Amino acid sequence: MKAIVVGAGIGGLAATLSLRRAGHEVTLVEQTSRFTDVGAGIQLAPNATRVLRRLDLLDAVAAQAARPSHVSFRTWSNGAEICRYTLGREAEDEFGAPYLLLHRADLHDALATAVPSRSVRLNTTVVGIDQDDEAAHVTTARGERLSADLVVAADGIRSAARQWLFGADEAVFSKTAAYRALLPAAEVADLDLPELAAWLGPHRHFVHYWVRRGELLNVVAVFTAEGAEAAQESWTARAEPGEQLREFEGWDSRVLSVLERAGQVFRYGIYTRAPLERWNVGRVTLLGDSAHAMAPFQAQGAAQAILDAAVLGDALAGATPAEVPDALDRYVRRRLSTATSMQAGAARAGEEFHLPDGPEAQARNARMSAYAAEHGFLPQATAWAADVLDEQAPP
Repeated sequence: MKAIVVGAGIGGLAATLSLRRAGHEVTLVEQTSRFTDVGAGIQLAPNATRVLRRLDLLDAVAAQAARPSHVSFRTWSNGAEICRYTLGREAEDEFGAPYLLLHRADLHDALATAVPSRSVRLNTTVVGIDQDDEAAHVTTARGERLSADLVVAADGIRSAARQWLFGADEAVFSKTAAYRALLPAAEVADLDLPELAAWLGPHRHFVHYWVRRGELLNVVAVFTAEGAEAAQESWTARAEPGEQLREFEGWDSRVLSVLERAGQVFRYGIYTRAPLERWNVGRVTLLGDSAHAMAPFQAQGAAQAILDAAVLGDALAGATPAEVPDALDRYVRRRLSTATSMQAGAARAGEEFHLPDGPEAQARNARMSAYAAEHGFLPQATAWAADVLDEQAPP
């Protein structure tokens, strides 16, 4: 069969590889003139790295990554540890795949390198998707009409395909924004930072971890925001000098030292999409952020796109052109409830992280500490054990 994938982000690249692995001919259409992936750090839990192993990419990705032994949750004002959850070798033994921290570009490069150049059409903007009983069609800005047995729209949080399929539907500002930066390890060597940590405070939280084999520290400082400037959704919008220090005034000295030494700091508004009741119509389906963009507070956005890709390839393995609509129905049934649950869980995590000082925050800390003592692994780790390709696994 022939498939067209629209969008060469992490989800689109993973979908291309998964469909090719299922034996189908794939054309990947991307509007930029070359493969690029902006951003900084990304966390990949075992549910995602297990899929990378199936795609024969885990070794390449892991070679560029850091492997944290644990994640530490801390109090904003003095850095006192609330609790720590186990990762590292113990998590890999338990779940059959590693927990990795890496630069987003390193993951993107590994995926892009695995896609044959003959399968890619760069500098091609899609302006319409339609279909009939026999095929799905993509219209480009140059007036071309490309046809295939199915179209996968992995065109991101601002998905045009989502609107073409389901009508007007805008991305939703989460009322949070974030500062992000990357610092060379030498710049923070004296601070004795945990390898992966989240510092929780009133209306804010601060996350840092090593990427690129420990050579760089990735920093994400999230704050509650209302203004139009904070709501700007851009990976390249620069914060004003010292802005991040004012926003996190009074926090632990190590947090402030990291923010002060960060040099160039970027600011971006965090957006999500409302859950859909379905992602597919006939021979066309959404995948990744176009279907279920979520807040990054459980580090599952990219992972869920990778899982989408795995199930999509599995659902279409052995399918004939006539069977495509039914196969896409199966793909969505197997993925929609899990991804929707992750969206809701990420939103709840953001609320929990930002509780004001007082009884609510104290109760949260007690719950986290008790859970860590009893279970060892993160609460969301209950989803890591299930094999995404097992149709009988509970969502």
